[in-house]
Amino acid sequence: MTPAETARAGDPERSTLDKAADENFPVAPFFLPKAWRDDLMAVYGFARLVDDIGDGDLAPGGADARLLGVSPEEAKDRLVLLDAFEADLRKVFDSTPGHPLLRRLQPTVRRTGLTPEPFLGLIAANRQDQVVKRYETYDDLLAYCELSANPVGRLVLAVTGTSTPERIRLSDAVCTALQIVEHLQDVAEDLGRDRVYLPAEDMKRFHVQEADLAAPTAGASARALVAYEAERARNLLNEGTPLVGSVHGRLKLLLAGFVAGGRAAIRAIAAAEYDVLPGPPKPGKIQLLREVGVTLRGEG
Repeated sequence: MTPAETARAGDPERSTLDKAADENFPVAPFFLPKAWRDDLMAVYGFARLVDDIGDGDLAPGGADARLLGVSPEEAKDRLVLLDAFEADLRKVFDSTPGHPLLRRLQPTVRRTGLTPEPFLGLIAANRQDQVVKRYETYDDLLAYCELSANPVGRLVLAVTGTSTPERIRLSDAVCTALQIVEHLQDVAEDLGRDRVYLPAEDMKRFHVQEADLAAPTAGASARALVAYEAERARNLLNEGTPLVGSVHGRLKLLLAGFVAGGRAAIRAIAAAEYDVLPGPPKPGKIQLLREVGVTLRGEG
């Protein structure tokens, strides 16, 4: 291992939290009250770790498995790790968990009254990733996003004390859009994990085969498919954007950052002429800031 990898192996909590800088949207920006930043980073730590377990992307060295009480022999079994993680999560609500990221989460849960359901949804999504590798219809993909993405937005609203049924509906639209955008950015990476999140019915419509997704660059049909799914994501973002105008102050800026992150990523995909196969098209900071301004003004 490199020195950096050795350091991460010795501190799996920091290894996970450091990934916040690579997300399409701001996780806990400086302008928020410290209590919100702490709570949002605690929620992020949980969400990032469960995704890393599901993707096999844990820090090298096996520290996370040891902290969850999983033997070295079983440490490569993602379903075993997810079961152990769920058992440790449940301790957040009634005793003391073993993993430091879950201990970090415990004060947030107690202070804000979070319930287990959204956390369990994220674990269920990663269990599904181990057994469901393809999605036949767009509705099937939306059902997956209900588990894999929407709980995050609901947790943000709960942490900030702003949950209402209408805000949850709008937040779900934004979170599903962000998940679809991430899938579009990661088509090649997901295929390397034997996962395809592009609905099979859409692939058939655009005459795209899985072999086309394994090419170094995308052909015309694959680009047309990605453009079609990007437009769907854009429409969902637009549907959920009134969420930003429903709140005030610093929370409004945070939620604008979420929406803007999705919009900027879609623009980056479009700027790459919808060829996502060489690698994830990523927006620059200037583009992101421009999209934040547009979102706050209620345009676009």
